[in-house]
Amino acid sequence: MKDLLLIGLYALIAGGTIGALGVAALRLMRHRSILAHVAVLLAVTVVSVAAGVTAVAQAMFLSAHDLQVVLVTVAASAAVTLAVGVAFARRLAQAAVWADQARQRERQLEAGRRELVAWVSHDLRTPLAGLRAMAEALEDKIVDDPATVAEYHHRIRVETDRMTRLVDDLFELSRINAGALRPALSPVPLGDIVSDAIAATAPLAADRRVRVLAPETGWPTVRAAEAELARVVTNLLVNSVRYTPPDGTVRIDAGRDEKDVWLAVSDTCGGIPEADLPRLFDMAFRGERARTPAPAGDGGGLTGGGLGLAIVRGLVEAHGGRVHAHNVAEGCRFVVRLPAAPTS
Repeated sequence: MKDLLLIGLYALIAGGTIGALGVAALRLMRHRSILAHVAVLLAVTVVSVAAGVTAVAQAMFLSAHDLQVVLVTVAASAAVTLAVGVAFARRLAQAAVWADQARQRERQLEAGRRELVAWVSHDLRTPLAGLRAMAEALEDKIVDDPATVAEYHHRIRVETDRMTRLVDDLFELSRINAGALRPALSPVPLGDIVSDAIAATAPLAADRRVRVLAPETGWPTVRAAEAELARVVTNLLVNSVRYTPPDGTVRIDAGRDEKDVWLAVSDTCGGIPEADLPRLFDMAFRGERARTPAPAGDGGGLTGGGLGLAIVRGLVEAHGGRVHAHNVAEGCRFVVRLPAAPTS
């Protein structure tokens, strides 16, 4: 019993000394990564065991050969332990990075939802106040000349249509975020979709004196849901027309490579600040411009309260595609890539 107590004391002194040094090292590197902390912890554990075994072996007056055998065995075990521990520490550090990214993404989404609610509330409150004022004026017969009455009726209809589009966009975005959107895919001629989108955007483009250009032929066939694809193209066109100054140009073209069909909408808006590019497709993001509804006739509300590009991204990703934007010489370029329809 006395020998066992003495061996335990030797091991405790040797291991405790190394452990105290390890605690001091951990305190000094408390701001370092998880990987560094785990590596130090493993090293302290292994070295403590090695020191304790060495101290005990020497106290037992082992022969030089036996001592070497013991130390080689301890070193081999230490190497295996360190290798496994470092691999585990790397995975733990990567998991921590992923968790931190997920938390940051969740915070961004929550901030986006709060911003969305605030902006949509503003976009609804403003026209509702105008609608109420015009309705009261008509009801109280404050306005009774036919021309003004007709103008009030026209403005009421325009504002009602705008709010309807905004509500539709909110519903569409809620389906996308809930993962409830399941597009029925089929081969769709992209040229027909683009032609319809240009026709739908023509009044806004004419009002803003913006030219919309597109090739007459050479459009590929894409595998997509026709209604959702039409909304993607229309939202991109409306967005580019709205932000292109008068007498500017918006061009839409497309092509096909090995696996994908690409569609690009380019404009002459003058470019987008680099800091805004990563947020273009976030909910309710509209940069520094147009935080209030545009007046009737200016396309206000066609893409919702900053929801148009968010819907584009959601619809494109639901098709298994991707979308991005970058600056070009005179403006910016939005590029959508979707799976191509199989060729016969």
